[in-house]
Amino acid sequence: MAGVERTMRFAEGSLFPPIAEYALLSDRQVQALVAPSGNVEWLCLPRPDSPSVFGAILDRSAGHFRLGPAEVTVPAGRRYVPGTLVLETTWQTRTGWLVIRDALLVGPWYDDTQRAVDYQRPPGDHEAEHVLLRTIRCVNGHVELLMDCEPSPDYARAGASWEYEAEGYSHALARIAPGDLPLRLTGDLRLGFEGKRAHANTTMREGDERFVALSWSDHQPPRSYEDAADRMWRTQEYWREWLNHGEFPDHPWRIHLQRSALTLKGLTYAPTGALMAAATTSLPESPGGERNWDYRYSWIRDSTFALWGLYTLGFDSEADGFFEFVADRVQDGSDLQVMYGLGGERDLTESILPNLTGYEDARPVRIGNGAYSQDQHDVWGALLDSVYLNAKSRDRMSERVWPIVVAQVEKAIEHWHEPDRGIWEVRGEPRHFTSSKMFCWVALDRGARLAARRGEDALEEKWRAVADEIHADVCANGVDERGVFTQFYGTNALDASLLLMPLVRFLPRDDERVRATVLAIAEELTMDGLVLRYRVEQTDDGVSGEEGTFTICSFWLVSALVEIGDLPRARALCEKVLSFASPLQLYAEEIDAVTGRHLGNFPQAFTHLALINAVVHLIQAEMQMQRGFSMAHQVVA
Repeated sequence: MAGVERTMRFAEGSLFPPIAEYALLSDRQVQALVAPSGNVEWLCLPRPDSPSVFGAILDRSAGHFRLGPAEVTVPAGRRYVPGTLVLETTWQTRTGWLVIRDALLVGPWYDDTQRAVDYQRPPGDHEAEHVLLRTIRCVNGHVELLMDCEPSPDYARAGASWEYEAEGYSHALARIAPGDLPLRLTGDLRLGFEGKRAHANTTMREGDERFVALSWSDHQPPRSYEDAADRMWRTQEYWREWLNHGEFPDHPWRIHLQRSALTLKGLTYAPTGALMAAATTSLPESPGGERNWDYRYSWIRDSTFALWGLYTLGFDSEADGFFEFVADRVQDGSDLQVMYGLGGERDLTESILPNLTGYEDARPVRIGNGAYSQDQHDVWGALLDSVYLNAKSRDRMSERVWPIVVAQVEKAIEHWHEPDRGIWEVRGEPRHFTSSKMFCWVALDRGARLAARRGEDALEEKWRAVADEIHADVCANGVDERGVFTQFYGTNALDASLLLMPLVRFLPRDDERVRATVLAIAEELTMDGLVLRYRVEQTDDGVSGEEGTFTICSFWLVSALVEIGDLPRARALCEKVLSFASPLQLYAEEIDAVTGRHLGNFPQAFTHLALINAVVHLIQAEMQMQRGFSMAHQVVA
């Protein structure tokens, strides 16, 4: 009943689009979210973790950039141009039809004489042009077109004023605070100003073509429709050529894998290789509640899942780039943090923006993330598994990485027996979380395997002995009387992170305790078949309110069901979770099991990583089973 009441409160009289209705644009240096109305409601400059310029997603007065018909706000259709992150919106009015395409432009590398951005990874052949381009074409009848651009910099704590930058009415400059990035609006529309708002309206007739571009660097924006159309085409080709490097099965779920791959690429910060958890901050996990976090950072635990997924799909360069970002953070011997800024920043002090109302009045709106300083003992296992996966992929391990391995394994040895905050970053009392101990075992196990590769016999023997000690401790203290692994020592509460047990090879897939744990979670930690990460009434996470089902956990259950051999149940769940994808095949962090509404930050990298792993896992298992049936049939014949 509580879930129904929560959903009604979320949906009633909302001025905000549903989270799942947003579209992601990216040039691999910034991201924008576009509402169905044609309104750009989220854009942070000059980096994704910088203050917002458009922030209407968190407060309807915090800045927006709308382009569309004057009197229609619900489009006839929206899609990504296949194989790209270029958004195409089709509009129908009483008098005609419009097609608008939106993109953050990517072009060929354009300047070797200066370094506008500090690249920690080798720059590729393509670079962000620092331009949000919007092209318009009238395909039938006539339509009144409206453009409204009202930046509200620094999370709506600063203002902007417009002035003309050249002769005529089509080039404008937004004056912000001294030292801030310049915002330029160019195109072939006649602009006017009202306070901090630049706007234009015109009648477009069949065959008419227009464009408008918002730019924030010295790189020249398009100066004509022909130039704009060419750059839009180049951006589409960039995404398609990149996607062609992947290896995707010929399967009906191929499109989900490709969209997830494109989303992960779009959430990667090209200069450093960092993969950020999501493009947004403070979209609520609990409608109207306080479970609102800033996810515009890079989590170390994502590295293991990112490398699993990206190597599986053939995107070795992206996997290697993220691995190098992670390795950079600890190569000087510094302690490993839970997360970092996209440039490797260590201080992510959390603060509150009281001037913003929050999405659907969900407060507080947070920037920064206090979990960066928590003790979360799974990080050593995530890092060492990443090192192991990277070494297997390359069939070698660079010399700079081995000292990192030694240091981080020793950290796991030093701390594995202590309580921590766990994989879910609880803000209640530290506990002896079973999954944290399991990942400490992963750290020792992978460390021992890497030592064996190098012929470090003494270290291999030492680390294997500690791995065995941790393993025995978990099996003795992390299991209840039913033979089910529990959230932490001394409780009967369940935790979805233990679905990873067979995936990290802590126990064999046919171990009865693994099977019992997977089935207990499937039957007792679900709402309408979708998986909760834990029961909030059983876990002291330090925050009030309820939350939806965690989509990553549902995909973990798919993979775990495959591991224990229950393919029919795995397929049924996978089909169900895929059916909850947004209209543009994106996922937030959570899903309300009652309504299917998406909750939390969006789009969520962790969810798309889990989707890739689950879908590939299931496809491979079914193909193997089909080959077995085929061989058996041949033998019988």
